[in-house]
Amino acid sequence: MEIWALANEKGGTGKTTTAIHLAAALAAYGKRCLLVDLDPQAHATLGVGMAVEDGRSIAAAFLDGAPLSSLIRTSSAGFHVIASEARLGEFEEVAERSLQPERILAGALERLVSRYDWVILDCPPRADGVLTANATRAATTTLLVVETGAFALQGALRARAIFEERAAASGDTASLRLLATMYEREERISREVLVALQARFDEIMLDTVIRRHELLREAVACGVPASELDLESGAMQDFDALANEVLGRTLPNTTLPRPIVARDLALHPDRD
Repeated sequence: MEIWALANEKGGTGKTTTAIHLAAALAAYGKRCLLVDLDPQAHATLGVGMAVEDGRSIAAAFLDGAPLSSLIRTSSAGFHVIASEARLGEFEEVAERSLQPERILAGALERLVSRYDWVILDCPPRADGVLTANATRAATTTLLVVETGAFALQGALRARAIFEERAAASGDTASLRLLATMYEREERISREVLVALQARFDEIMLDTVIRRHELLREAVACGVPASELDLESGAMQDFDALANEVLGRTLPNTTLPRPIVARDLALHPDRD
């Protein structure tokens, strides 16, 4: 079972949008996929059109010891979801009085190994928090989601340092990857940041880049993945490319189509 934790030090990076649409793209490839919303703001939950049900959320697992299997719901796009709610924020305080609180999620997910091919963990916008620590401890890969905007490089460097220090301290062997998002080819700063990310993070950066699409904003507002609004859109092409790439990395003998890559967009900004 592949477990990918999508994280960053700050919000506004496209992390939750990526979590939702990567889960939808993997499900479209026939993968058994579970999206876990670990943010007390519950943006991923709302983004798939689910009401935040008190008592049936990931908070119950962290605060009440409920099994994850009792919290699973099904999205309209065919992947499963464990929702979040504001009560999850209480865990930060509870964790201070707990023994090894960062291991709770990993233990809970072990009971789901036979049920899923992929688990996507949408972390809160705090790289040094105990909820993100739970995600990175459980993950086989931590995906640092970075927008191609001002100050993105500095934030990515800080987040990378946090994740690498935590892994060294705990002995974790999970890989660290980086995904560039919200790329706008008409914006000079976006092109320059993409080039800078490629230069600084080349060894961990995914080839696929997610462009800025108005359809993604509309989808979040409607509470559905963009595939339900326009299956052939450029947004879905980007996430299909992302799914192809991550599947190719985990299934290296599989022949996959060539994705839209960050290096091409940086060198050829007129490419659509």
